[in-house]
Amino acid sequence: MTQAMTKSTDWNALWLAARERMRRDMGDAIFDAWIRPLSFVSAEGGDVKIGALTPFARNWVASHHIQRIERALSAESGQTVTVNLVVAPQRPVIAAMSAPRESTPTPATDSEKAPEGRRVLSTKILQNTQTFESFVSGPANEFAFRAAKALGTGENEEIALLYVHGGFGYGKSHLLNAIALEARKRGKRALFLGAEDFMRQFLGALNRKETLGFKEDLRAADILLIDDLQHLCRSTYTVSEFLHTLNAFSDLRRKLVIAADKAPGAIDNLGADVRSRLSGGLVIALDKPDRATRLAILKFRAAEFSRGRGLAVSDDVLEHIADSEEHSPRDLVGAFNKVATYADLTKQPLTLEAARHILGQATVATKKTSIEDIQRKTAEFYKLELRDFQSPQRSRRVARPRQVAMFLARELTMRSLPEIGKRFGGRDHTTVLHACRRIAALCEEDGTFKEEVNFLRSVLVRPS
Repeated sequence: MTQAMTKSTDWNALWLAARERMRRDMGDAIFDAWIRPLSFVSAEGGDVKIGALTPFARNWVASHHIQRIERALSAESGQTVTVNLVVAPQRPVIAAMSAPRESTPTPATDSEKAPEGRRVLSTKILQNTQTFESFVSGPANEFAFRAAKALGTGENEEIALLYVHGGFGYGKSHLLNAIALEARKRGKRALFLGAEDFMRQFLGALNRKETLGFKEDLRAADILLIDDLQHLCRSTYTVSEFLHTLNAFSDLRRKLVIAADKAPGAIDNLGADVRSRLSGGLVIALDKPDRATRLAILKFRAAEFSRGRGLAVSDDVLEHIADSEEHSPRDLVGAFNKVATYADLTKQPLTLEAARHILGQATVATKKTSIEDIQRKTAEFYKLELRDFQSPQRSRRVARPRQVAMFLARELTMRSLPEIGKRFGGRDHTTVLHACRRIAALCEEDGTFKEEVNFLRSVLVRPS
């Protein structure tokens, strides 16, 4: 009976279904690192052999994920399955029905070429919502949008290096994400890194004497995307390696996409050779959106929000939000989310008067206060350098003022926790949340400290 079942069972299809089940259960990052490289080898009765690329991968999966694999295969096959992991160094074959997912090129794919035990590049997990279809273009960003789309979809193979720059929240990361998604759809290897990721992983490889592997991982990509380049320029070693990467991608005729807050010539300490190389690419600025584009962004977000909720936001409310010329696209979405969430939670009609009341305090703070202002004033107050807020230092002299600045950034701006963390040296959103909770608790416990925080707050919100 069991043998008959085994013969009639399409184990390749079951393995693909089990993989998808595990991906949903584990999340993309862990799945891509450890499960995606595995391959189905054979099955005899309820004993299934699954192949790993290296002994190291086999041992790790056996120690950490074997039970999960057995549960997934058992659920898909309808019988109890026992998995034996073996070393099968051939590249896993994925059936045509398993279309490329909209995610970053996986560390596991790169690890096929990596020596056993060597660390491989970890990449950003792509956001499926940040596509070209969801990017609202207008006069301020249409050139960048069209160039990014032409590169991502392969419509224009002449664009070798695309450099987009503009203020925070103008849509640079959205465009890079969309390029990577389109490249993945075309079967291209798109490697998406933040500049902090590039720097941290290169220096780690340097310390482990694995720089050759780091270079191989980078150069294996068809398209390399680097976000927030301005954060790269703190180490001579990383700037030098970045220049080597630029030259290598030019020689290999592969694509490179860069995003930064300034044009190449305006980034400090980048080096004349790097600035020259970047300036030779297609450099495009993203400017503040005009009112029509701001309104279009809000209408797009309103349609998304109302879908499934039955909550309609009137045009007069959207126009009120769009009237603020100081808002970046991200600020617009933040303001909209605030009023829409309030209406959704309170079940109260969202009138123009209500929207004005909800946004009144936030609008003033947004116009007069930025994270840069908060960092500068906090650094002045505590006699620190601005770069201390970006540094990995954990001494109380630096850590406590940094926590104060994070606390005030969350209170006085409409930035999200991940965005605040990014502006403080690429820290995780949980670090920002811990800082906010810690400062709030200290204000309750220490009256003198509370006066310090209140003083800084008053300086920051004081009309100029």
